[in-house]
Amino acid sequence: MGEVSNVANPAPTSTAPPPSRRTAFAEGVDQVRAAATTEPGRLRIIGALLALLVVGFGAVTAWQTTDRAAAADDVLHKSQPLSTAAADIYRSLADANTAASSGFLAGGQETAESRERYEHGIDTAAAKLVTAANNSDPGSPSAAAITKLNKLLPEYKGLVERARTYNRQGFPVGGAYLRYANQKMQQEMLPAAEDLYKKENQRLRDDYADATPYPWAAIALGVLALAALAWTQHRTYRRTNRVLNHGLVAATAAATVVLLWLVVGHSVARAGLHDSYDHGVRSLNVLHDARIASLKARGNENLTLVARGAETVKAGDETVDAYDHDFSADMGALAKGLAEARRLADDTTGAQPVEKAESNMAEWRKRHTAARAQDDNGNYEQALALVIGGKGATGECFDSVDDNLASALTHEQNEFKRAAGDGLDAMGGLPLGAAVLAVLGAAGAVLGIGRRLSEYR
Repeated sequence: MGEVSNVANPAPTSTAPPPSRRTAFAEGVDQVRAAATTEPGRLRIIGALLALLVVGFGAVTAWQTTDRAAAADDVLHKSQPLSTAAADIYRSLADANTAASSGFLAGGQETAESRERYEHGIDTAAAKLVTAANNSDPGSPSAAAITKLNKLLPEYKGLVERARTYNRQGFPVGGAYLRYANQKMQQEMLPAAEDLYKKENQRLRDDYADATPYPWAAIALGVLALAALAWTQHRTYRRTNRVLNHGLVAATAAATVVLLWLVVGHSVARAGLHDSYDHGVRSLNVLHDARIASLKARGNENLTLVARGAETVKAGDETVDAYDHDFSADMGALAKGLAEARRLADDTTGAQPVEKAESNMAEWRKRHTAARAQDDNGNYEQALALVIGGKGATGECFDSVDDNLASALTHEQNEFKRAAGDGLDAMGGLPLGAAVLAVLGAAGAVLGIGRRLSEYR
């Protein structure tokens, strides 16, 4: 018989999983839930939430108002001055080009005033380029435009000096050099300056866009904090029949002051900034464009006599002098700009110089027509006298237009500074004030809740 095995089956091993460890968050939730079952625990939770809401309101208010105040400061002290500097670069270059052509027409009788005006335009453009370069971001499109202008400026000056030298010696090639210098100015330098002007204007618009939006996040948190404080005080009144809790009242007062300061202060700042744009920047842009149009018109008027029909273009079926054709277009732009500037002027001081410039422009057109008639009839010297002569010449009208536009620009620049300064001042102290009041409000809320907790001890 076979032997029967007496070996017992081994006992089964336990496979039950070990108890899982609870996370700190879960334990915290349980503690809060346990605390919420008692009135002291509920009060502690309410106090913590109130303090968090009030401090959060103050922090977001300080953050959003700091950003808007910084943008408003950039509008007043950086982007708008740089936009004006870019316009001055364009104007100075165009003015130098105009003075160069006027001096060329005078030949050996070039006046010291004409030479000085040319040098002043070149020096002003160079100085403004340095200012723009110091305030532009490396590698930005503005920096590229500035670099291009810095390269082209000495090339242009060299061409003008060659034109002057040959002109004094009586060589006709001097006119070719001046036309080449004008071509470099019109086709390369002024477009680069215009591009810089547009980019700085875009930066200005971006700063306005950053400075003017309402701080909705801060306003929403302020309303929420006040609602929570009101609910807490109502809850306290129902449970204790006490009308006022001094700590909660202080917290409510602090939050109310911050919210009112935020809404009213930003509304005033926003109104000031909008006013500075509508009655400052818009007028400045139109006046800058009008002044540039007048400079270009004067330059083309001079070059009409320099070229003496060497440059022509097709106007419909007719072949006309290229520079005289451009003069007409520039005068049309000037007339349109002056009409718009007069419409935008919001007071007599701003409107008067624009109206005078319009009168000067009308006289300029009459005198230009007379000069062209003399030139077309072969009376070159008489035409020259009507353009660069003294009293009764078109140059007199151009100078009056330029002087009046300069006066209008000064007035509008002051209007901009006043309105933008008022907008910036309206936000002054708000970030720091909001932070301090929020801390005081949170302390008041905690003290108010602490007063209630002391009743359970």
